[in-house]
Amino acid sequence: MAAQTRLFPYLPERIKKLEDLAENLWWSWNPSARMLFKMLNRQLWKETNHNPDKMLRDLPNEILAKAAQNPEYLRDYDVVISRFNKYLEGANSAFSDKIDKKETKIVYFSAEYGLHHSLPFYAGGLGFLAGDYIKECSDLRVPLVSIGFMYPQGYLFQKIREDGWQEHADQEINREQAPISRVVDKKGQPLVVQVPLFDPPVFVTLWEVRVGCVTLYLMDTDIDKNDPWNRNISARLYTGDIEQRLRQEIVLGIGGSEVLEKLGIQKSVIHLNEGHAAFAQLDRIKDKIAEGNSFDEAVNNIRKTSVFTTHTPVPAGHDVFPFELMDRYFQTYWQSMGLDRDRFLQLGTHPSEPQKGFNMTAFAMRMAEHKNGVSRKHGEVSRKMWQVLWPDKTEDQVSIGHITNGVHVPTWINPKLVLLFNRYLGTDWMESHDDPVRWELVDEIPDDELWKTHYWLKTKLIDAIRERARKRWMDDHISPSNVLASGTLLDPSVLTLGFARRFATYKRADLIFFDPEKLYKLLNNRWRPIQIIFAGKAHPADDPGKLILQRIFNEARNPVTAGRIAFVENYGEQIAQYMVHGVDIWLNTPVPPMEASGTSGMKAALNGVPNLSIKDGWWLEGYNGENGWAFGDELSKQRNDSSDATELYRLLEEKIIPMYYQTADNGTPAQWVRIMKNSIKSNGARFSARRMVKEYIENYYLEAIKSI
Repeated sequence: MAAQTRLFPYLPERIKKLEDLAENLWWSWNPSARMLFKMLNRQLWKETNHNPDKMLRDLPNEILAKAAQNPEYLRDYDVVISRFNKYLEGANSAFSDKIDKKETKIVYFSAEYGLHHSLPFYAGGLGFLAGDYIKECSDLRVPLVSIGFMYPQGYLFQKIREDGWQEHADQEINREQAPISRVVDKKGQPLVVQVPLFDPPVFVTLWEVRVGCVTLYLMDTDIDKNDPWNRNISARLYTGDIEQRLRQEIVLGIGGSEVLEKLGIQKSVIHLNEGHAAFAQLDRIKDKIAEGNSFDEAVNNIRKTSVFTTHTPVPAGHDVFPFELMDRYFQTYWQSMGLDRDRFLQLGTHPSEPQKGFNMTAFAMRMAEHKNGVSRKHGEVSRKMWQVLWPDKTEDQVSIGHITNGVHVPTWINPKLVLLFNRYLGTDWMESHDDPVRWELVDEIPDDELWKTHYWLKTKLIDAIRERARKRWMDDHISPSNVLASGTLLDPSVLTLGFARRFATYKRADLIFFDPEKLYKLLNNRWRPIQIIFAGKAHPADDPGKLILQRIFNEARNPVTAGRIAFVENYGEQIAQYMVHGVDIWLNTPVPPMEASGTSGMKAALNGVPNLSIKDGWWLEGYNGENGWAFGDELSKQRNDSSDATELYRLLEEKIIPMYYQTADNGTPAQWVRIMKNSIKSNGARFSARRMVKEYIENYYLEAIKSI
């Protein structure tokens, strides 16, 4: 590929490395790097939504010229650039040394990536998990390359009508003002790759995202060579049109494989993050057949070098495509593999529902030797759910393991807490943050220092929410009641619960409203009130989820709740950062066992925010009786909102609220801070992405590499 021309030719020579820094998301998890841009112009940093690429384009040249002559700025610049260069050139980690990087590439496929709010290519937890995963692979020097989609229309830009109904507003991403680069050919022209199976042809162009030492390639069908329908294949994440969804997954899997071949990247091992990209396995099988293998030999070969991670314990969450659609796109493909129609379609048939269609998860399960759920409980649920694929095995014999999710600590821990931990855990604590022993030093932090830091973060959260509401009022002239519902009356001195996730019915965002009168009393207690901040999006096609959201928004507008319910519009990575840092309690209320893992609660726990959660997903492993609160019966086979809500109210009334408001003379709630410290100590290492990636390496990648 040809070298990329300079994006910011007007940058003074002395600070020209700002271009390389802006185009590598390493800055997104390094506060000192972000500060370099913020120091140039704090107001513009804020106005560009913390996007250094856009900021450098908008900055007046005189400001850059002045920075290039400012000794104080240049001192910080030199330190950061030195760290950045050392990171990129750094030695291998102990784990990556076990992999011959010259001969091996692990290819990671995912339909979404949550990396930073300047790149909104995510819908929720699956995307954030993928983003955290490739960041940690960079930190550990795993020889990984990742494939996904450029979604110019993102997932869903949410706006709430005056009646509380969620609307989908269009907001096109400006590709030229995002921290991404075009992939060009030897002539310096945008690289274009044709995807098989389509008539008329479908072509993709490529964008490159540098995530530390890992490269993420994003495919984009919005180019002139494609007809209008084909241009829209990659327009938006998780389209509701079933045929367009199939076409999207063909491009992701088979198109992604063609892209790798065009780039000269060998697919030594592939890791499918959910089943959306499972068609990549067909391309690998076809290559093996071309080498002279039979179909069965080809399948056996690619299975040994494949890892499949399932995240979905809800049957409706698995993509199933009607057979007539499969016929339309794959008829010539299965013939080229030497298969007839029945044998090809059986690759993705669910034995319990043989006529329903081609099940992408069933296909992915059959095509990967290394399979896992994303928590211990989810591993059990997955073995039970998919045992039908192996009728000769008992549930315990099904080879679906589990690796519990984790979060990228440098991304999600607040910089204020980093400074605090540097003083009491040692300045090198981040280097060994997956060592539980290191986190025991959290006990050395004086209670009042930890509490003051948390209170500062809580105030920052509420200020950010008020500013968002003010901007909506100014820009869009929304109704005063919507402004109030957006959180303008929140009080930082009040015990604050946070609920932020996708508004699917099984997540039960409205469980705490089960007994409205009881909740109103908690909200309006004169001496010990509570307040709740909600954020999240319902899928555009999920009307029941939208109804729950509407109910909560209208409760936020209800004068009876006294401004102590807030709904924050357009939940994304930026408001997620504020919330996991600043609320007092992280609330989670799914119907067990439908929470595969959950990572938002891990992020909160890392920042000293205790979880108040149903016993499901990761919390079954994380809860130890002293680091938060758990309720509900994970063994129950029936949804029981009444008993769960009753226990939730009881915990709040009898334990949580009294503990929070029991303060010493200096205003510090000592018992509460003890829970905060236990939350950090017990979860910081155990639910880190570093621990998670190391487990994938040891349990799956090294085993897969032996089969190459």
